[in-house]
Amino acid sequence: MSDSTGRYRHFLVGVAAALLLGGCISTTSGPARSEPNQEEAADLLYQLGARYYRNGQYELARDRLLMAIEKEPRNAIAHTTLALTYEKLDNKRLATESYESAIRIAPDDFTVLNTYAVFLCRYGEYTDAQKYFEKAINTRENDDAEITLTNAGVCMLEKPDPVQAEKYFRAALDHKATYGDALIQMCNLKFRSGEHLPARAFMQRYLASNPPSADVLYLGFQIEDALGDERQRTEYSNRILREYPQSAEAKKVLASYSQ
Repeated sequence: MSDSTGRYRHFLVGVAAALLLGGCISTTSGPARSEPNQEEAADLLYQLGARYYRNGQYELARDRLLMAIEKEPRNAIAHTTLALTYEKLDNKRLATESYESAIRIAPDDFTVLNTYAVFLCRYGEYTDAQKYFEKAINTRENDDAEITLTNAGVCMLEKPDPVQAEKYFRAALDHKATYGDALIQMCNLKFRSGEHLPARAFMQRYLASNPPSADVLYLGFQIEDALGDERQRTEYSNRILREYPQSAEAKKVLASYSQ
């Protein structure tokens, strides 16, 4: 399950980044005000807290976010960002409280729902996580449902429930056929279950529309090795050694040829 866990964390980073880009400081034309009003002050504090979060200064982020929430208690994104901060500070109880506050304020915000579901899944609360993923998926404003669907699929892999995971990944691809994270999850799922030809097909679909990382190319290398296709295997190994010569995957490739 280590592969899926790594990709799961990648999804969470994407969600957190989206949150931290939201709630930008409002600007107005005309003469500058000598003092910001309550809403502007809350937004300034939120932006400062978000900046501290991005820089890994979590205690400072917490303090500014708490101040922002004191001035504007119904800012769901501030509560969610505070929850992410408490996660970094290893305080599950306060993270949970902040997520629940965000959900009460914005029960139909798919970003908040998705982020909370990821949190629940990380702590093994799969049933509740799936419930919040489903709410996020079915929110009409969720134009990026492929992300939520793929997160839900990875969560089901952690459970583990590979059958349900595949349903989510396929639904993500129905929503956006070129979505790379769903394609590579399907590729990995098929490879791990010994279905090497379907794994190859998903890898080909991925490479047709997405730039590969070293670990993706190494998965392709493994698939072709399992299929016994020496030419394709060599193409993957050459590409890894050319594009990612210092990577752990390059070392694995070289080790495989020295055996």
